[in-house]
Amino acid sequence: MTSRLWLITGLILLAVNLRAAITGTSPLLGQVQQALALSGTQVGVLATLPVLCLGAFAWLAPRLARRLGTRAAVCAAAWVLALGAAVRALPWPAALFAGTVLSGAGIAVGNVLLPAIIKDFFARQIGLFTGLTMTVMALSGALAAAVAVPLAAGTGWQCALALWAVPAVLAAAVWGLPAASAADGGHRGARPPAPPARGAAHGSLLRHPLAWWVSAFLGLVSLMFYSLVAWLPQIMRASGYPPAQAGLMMSVMLTIGVPLGFLVPLAAARMRGQRLLVVAVTAAKLLSLTGLLLVPALGWAWVCLLGAATGSAFPLAMTLLGLRADGPRVAAELSGMAQTVGYLLAGLGPLALGVLHDMSGGWRVPLVVLIALVVPEAAAGLLAARPGQIRPGRRGGDPARRTASAGALV
Repeated sequence: MTSRLWLITGLILLAVNLRAAITGTSPLLGQVQQALALSGTQVGVLATLPVLCLGAFAWLAPRLARRLGTRAAVCAAAWVLALGAAVRALPWPAALFAGTVLSGAGIAVGNVLLPAIIKDFFARQIGLFTGLTMTVMALSGALAAAVAVPLAAGTGWQCALALWAVPAVLAAAVWGLPAASAADGGHRGARPPAPPARGAAHGSLLRHPLAWWVSAFLGLVSLMFYSLVAWLPQIMRASGYPPAQAGLMMSVMLTIGVPLGFLVPLAAARMRGQRLLVVAVTAAKLLSLTGLLLVPALGWAWVCLLGAATGSAFPLAMTLLGLRADGPRVAAELSGMAQTVGYLLAGLGPLALGVLHDMSGGWRVPLVVLIALVVPEAAAGLLAARPGQIRPGRRGGDPARRTASAGALV
């Protein structure tokens, strides 16, 4: 197998691990709570902890890549994720929370390095490979949500949680092989790493307005997605749908995003600016969330539309990380900043919605809050989608320069 095929294989295995360990946990929270005698507050923290970890550990990824090389950093992240998946299956509350933190840390590093890998090795095919990885993430996330309860019924909740150590070990093995090392020649392999570009350090991006708009868009998109992953089944149950059907609705919402995860990055990479995509995505969110609030009897229609909206928004935000960065180093730094800011913001979503539910005694107020958040998401997205790039040594984006013509990016 050539080094390029090893790289593609590693990229796919990395993508498999970036969502399944999270979406495969939500349907099991009730069983875990009963088995370990967890309080409602502890369950709320457990639902929020993975997303908070994505933000808390994202800043480490660019530093690990500079110190160890991208391949070694991804390999280490996969091993940490595998360890976390195994530890959280132990029948003790402390192990559950410790394993969740480890899994979140591994996913955080992989999340940040994914756009940088694509920018470095597939710079002229950003749309294609972003779409491929988003599709794999959506498929693995939907599969994990769908099989969690049946798997737990047959083997127990511990095995259902520990299962996701297997693809993490496979990813670690591929990224640790010599063939993968040869593919990573741009970092610690055939050619030495280039010196850091002036102005490309993580801290310097704080002076770039475009970096902040990309970060805010990713954060609000993620807040909406993880809030719905955590609470959509409960929202639909409160609207009169039986538990099995409510769980199926979340799986359907995730599944609808599978083809869009491939198509949206392709479309975005062909455009000079991506504002039309932002308008379409946020309009679909506004309509579907309003429908859930006012006409819950049409729940299946709103869930399908919501799946199209959320399934398009995250791939669009991830594509912008590559399109707005001037080179792989800036892509890693921008990805680290955006995911630190974005996921810390997103981590507030599930917990805040749970608190609002308890305070209001229902899901109407949380839904109204989600509807209101579509407005700043649209504003940040429109500003992030303007043509331009973050270039070393410049404040803000450079609208005059792109790394390649639009047609060469796919």
